[in-house]
Amino acid sequence: MDEKEKLTRLDKFTAPIWGQEIELQQVEYLAGGTPMLRLRIREKKRFTIFDIDAQTAARWGQTMLDWAANGDKPA
Repeated sequence: MDEKEKLTRLDKFTAPIWGQEIELQQVEYLAGGTPMLRLRIREKKRFTIFDIDAQTAARWGQTMLDWAANGDKPA
């Protein structure tokens, strides 16, 4: 962890099909600013990391909920 930010784990799980390790964290910057949602995806040795704001998280989350509710058919 970086001394410039405080991380709080929200969830961590492994995707059942391809085995990616997925972790969601809240990031608070000690210098101030808007808390962000950090999405970390680990695929073997490769990491993909997104820091997103609440508005983006809400839209992304709603799109995923809509998709999951309809199976794999577009909403």
